[in-house]
Amino acid sequence: MKTKRRRQKERQIQVPKQRAAPPQRQWWLYAGGAAGLAAIAAVLALTVFHGGGKSGREQSAGLPDTPDYHSLLVNPSNSQKLVLGTHVGLYASSDGGRHWRFDALSGDDAMNLARPAGATLWLAGHQVFKKSMDGGASWSDVRPAGLPSLDIHGFAVDPRNARILYAAVAGQGLYRSRDGGRSFSLASDQVGGNVMALAVLPDGRILAGDMQQGLLESTDRGASWKQRLRAQVMGLAVNPNDPKRLLATGAGIALSNDGGRSWRSVLDLPDGAGPVAWSQSSPKLAYAVGFNRTFYRSADGGKTWGAVG
Repeated sequence: MKTKRRRQKERQIQVPKQRAAPPQRQWWLYAGGAAGLAAIAAVLALTVFHGGGKSGREQSAGLPDTPDYHSLLVNPSNSQKLVLGTHVGLYASSDGGRHWRFDALSGDDAMNLARPAGATLWLAGHQVFKKSMDGGASWSDVRPAGLPSLDIHGFAVDPRNARILYAAVAGQGLYRSRDGGRSFSLASDQVGGNVMALAVLPDGRILAGDMQQGLLESTDRGASWKQRLRAQVMGLAVNPNDPKRLLATGAGIALSNDGGRSWRSVLDLPDGAGPVAWSQSSPKLAYAVGFNRTFYRSADGGKTWGAVG
């Protein structure tokens, strides 16, 4: 007969359970009880392309072969001129994304690009924070007081006041500047550390794509938050001519027509999507970058999408 001590020891020895296969990436319906996006797994590791920024002005067909596509901007007066932020700097296209050439800031991780008005541009990313006052022709480093680090994974400018900036610092929280980036103070230590997408709407609401908590909304400048989507959102874009029309990317592309309160999937992409942007001069035109190295375009306000040839 086995002793009590031996039986206890045997119970402590357990065979590790086999891990279940990861779930398929798909859109689940959820948004405050309404339709929305699905959770996606490991989107941060979707891009596995290797390479680096070229120093010349050589153009290549299709998206550049670089590690990670992070951010996207459309020229406010010319919808064919685009800037793509990557892990190794900025690329530019003058034909709506059919061809790209390396443009500037070799080696800088351009996770966020923002153009609040005129010729002002902001760039924020992994250990980089820069500002341009001449549309990107030249850049200067920004070293504000109050940020715990310059590992900025989410960045946005308040469209009502360009002096108000928000920076989501990796592993820390959400920080706000009221003086045009000279200094920052903590806005939330509950949201921001895992944020990969950030947007401020004209009505003052903040949308944050948190990789653990989903797509969150704040109506009080970051003091409190409400979940809008149970999803890992990699990109957010607010239509500058119709702020109720929003795009979100993650396991594909989703569209909102009511300011982000409800969403519907308009394009499922097995490899996911990241950077997304609207055109200001052509209000129904939008672009999105798929992690399958396909550049997508919508000409009907985000309802349907096709690959740019």
